[in-house]
Amino acid sequence: MAVIKHKEQRVGIFIDAQNLYHSAKNLYQRKVNFGAVLEEVLADRTLIRAIAYVITSDSGEESSFFDALLKMGIETKTKDLQVFSGGAKKADWDVGLAVDAIKMSSKLDTIIIISGDGDFIPLVEYLKMQGCQVEAGSFGRSSSHKLVEVADDFIDFDLDLERFLIKESKRPTSRTSRRRTPSTRNNSSNKTSKKK
Repeated sequence: MAVIKHKEQRVGIFIDAQNLYHSAKNLYQRKVNFGAVLEEVLADRTLIRAIAYVITSDSGEESSFFDALLKMGIETKTKDLQVFSGGAKKADWDVGLAVDAIKMSSKLDTIIIISGDGDFIPLVEYLKMQGCQVEAGSFGRSSSHKLVEVADDFIDFDLDLERFLIKESKRPTSRTSRRRTPSTRNNSSNKTSKKK
């Protein structure tokens, strides 16, 4: 099937946030620029829904991340992190994402799965049989080769890391933070000249 992208195409974007987060962290020790991801995969088409499937922890530190997604027009579906008695942790949205994509498929021309997880291969194959164009996007280095093959199109975020990863802000060192700004220097020299 040829990949067709036009403005009237109704698009649903389903984001496996954990998969993308861990890929960026493990490969590059950086965070994902979800705004750039959304813009790239949408490609000026008509967005019907964009949903990020996210995990919440007891600390609640991810609330600012959820707020940022909402400001970009990405809905969030949350699930609590499960911690088992032996210390094992589980955080998985695969079934929830798949069910939502299937339920919405009749209202969409294109479904975009933002994940490199090979568990989505049966979903991609099923949605294609329903007549949807199915695209995927993720960091190619951590993506299932079979998922890349079965999707109608695959956007590899590894090809433009500066766009799809957030630049880390460098914290000023104590030495830098003690430097005077030009205005401070001017003020101190003015005071000195006034005293003379």
